[in-house]
Amino acid sequence: MSMEFIVKVEESRPASDGKPSAGPVYRCIYAKDGLMDLPAGLESPWQFLSDSALKNPDGKMLGRRQAIDSKGGPYVWLTYKEVYDSATRIGSAMRRRGVNPGDRCGIYGSNSPEWITAMEACNSQAVTYVPLYDTLGPNAVEFIINHAEVSIAFVQENKLSSILSCLPKCSSNLKTIVSFGNISDMQKKEADELGVSCFSWEEFPQLGSLDCELPPKQKTDVCTIMYTSGTTGEPKGVILTNGALMAEVLSVDQLLFLTDRVVSEEDSYFSFLPLAHVYDQVIETYCIYKGASIGFWQGDVRYLLEDVQELKPSIFCGVPRVYDRIYTGTLAKVSAGGGLKKKLFDFAYNYKLGYLEKGIPQEKAAPLLDRLVFEKTKQALGGRVRILLSGAAPLPKHVEEFLRVTSCSTLSQGYGLTESCGGCFTSIGNVYPMVGTVGVPMTTIESRLESVPEMGYDALSSVPRGEICLRGSTLFSGYHKREDLTNEVLVDGWFHTGDIGEWQPNGAMKIIDRKKNIFKLSQGEYVAVENLENVYLRCPLITSIWVYGNSFESFLVAVVVPDRQALEDWAASHNETDDFKSLCKNLKARKIYTR
Repeated sequence: MSMEFIVKVEESRPASDGKPSAGPVYRCIYAKDGLMDLPAGLESPWQFLSDSALKNPDGKMLGRRQAIDSKGGPYVWLTYKEVYDSATRIGSAMRRRGVNPGDRCGIYGSNSPEWITAMEACNSQAVTYVPLYDTLGPNAVEFIINHAEVSIAFVQENKLSSILSCLPKCSSNLKTIVSFGNISDMQKKEADELGVSCFSWEEFPQLGSLDCELPPKQKTDVCTIMYTSGTTGEPKGVILTNGALMAEVLSVDQLLFLTDRVVSEEDSYFSFLPLAHVYDQVIETYCIYKGASIGFWQGDVRYLLEDVQELKPSIFCGVPRVYDRIYTGTLAKVSAGGGLKKKLFDFAYNYKLGYLEKGIPQEKAAPLLDRLVFEKTKQALGGRVRILLSGAAPLPKHVEEFLRVTSCSTLSQGYGLTESCGGCFTSIGNVYPMVGTVGVPMTTIESRLESVPEMGYDALSSVPRGEICLRGSTLFSGYHKREDLTNEVLVDGWFHTGDIGEWQPNGAMKIIDRKKNIFKLSQGEYVAVENLENVYLRCPLITSIWVYGNSFESFLVAVVVPDRQALEDWAASHNETDDFKSLCKNLKARKIYTR
């Protein structure tokens, strides 16, 4: 294979002693002489913020829309110096409350300036932060607080009642709660009876000071424990060190430096993907390292694109669902413009696509048509975007192609896990033949495929396929208090991802399957659930579906989440006046899902 984007650093391994065969070990060409190392003296992500605050004290750092008559107004900004001071003061207050380096701090709420400030306060004091979130199930917050022995939590105002309700079962660890906003006297009293002290966002920093001494920090300190849903059983706490997180951030910078243009103080990033997950957290930490500004969405998906229009970001990280909305929205606008406009658009589209396919970089493929035609389509994301990133699920090829042609921006699809500290593979933005793949390993990672004989995947065949295995400096250090689970996936230094990949002739990786998603029904029939889910997901009436079966039953069951807009449209046309919750119980509405 003439793999122009990766280099082989180790030969393949035949099957032996009950171990399956494994293909050669590869790195990307940008790390051919060795994986990227952290520079000496870099010990903690706190240095990213303190350096940027020194260099660019008045630069805009964190912004949110100011509500005017309950509608979103313009973005209002906190500067780097303001956030640095605030984080320092809050970190000092944490120490006053008996929280010491190495202790655990929960952060519970949607993306906001307070979320990042709390995270940086933890970084300043070498305290491990633990994102709390409720999508892992109703008892997840309580489970995580107890499992990670969280002693202080920063909590969004509208999540206070849910954290207070689990206090009776958590108060042996949790002693301090700080609201992102206000907290009522009633709530304070309720917590106080259980020996837990509560503070508003205004009150808490007053316990601290700006001239506190910060503890020494090391690359090997645990930066964060991120809980992810296990496919079965309880959430697993993924341990990520300072070193892993910083190496991931510097690798993003290195790849942009070599293949595109690094982020600078002029750039702005739109924050809406959950900070409780590693994908958004790495990108925001990268923005802080480069002194860029981060603008937060209002937290309502209905106003997502309106928020983008207001911020006009230059960097946008999305997931396929969001990109699909942009794709369908743009096509609808083009069609609404009439026959002639549509003809012009189609001509421009195919002309530019032809040049991209020949390997011409995006900005040189059709500059005139970019100005005449695609100037309008790039306004879908505010008109300033120059870097689009997609992750979390496979981006359909037609959507990726469409965005690469019409957004006037480079687009990279990546692949990663919490365990790989975010992206471990990324396609190179301006290399068009990487469409439909997740690209090459990041500069901190080397990868190999391991055969999965029971599924018919052979890592040594002419088209190598197998389980993606990773080794390198951005891997997690294990699952918190679960050495058993750690040893299942970390074998001889290789992390087994559970995803099945196929090397492409140019050295890019394509994800083609998942290792564990096959089960047998009672009649002996094998079922690949994800394929079924993907078929049902094409139905415009639903937003998500979960299919389940086991070997004791002969049929499958599914849990379906209806698409709110589609259901409300149906209700309007059938004179049903119920709200969304009642519509889900409405028998007539249910019929359209079961017929």
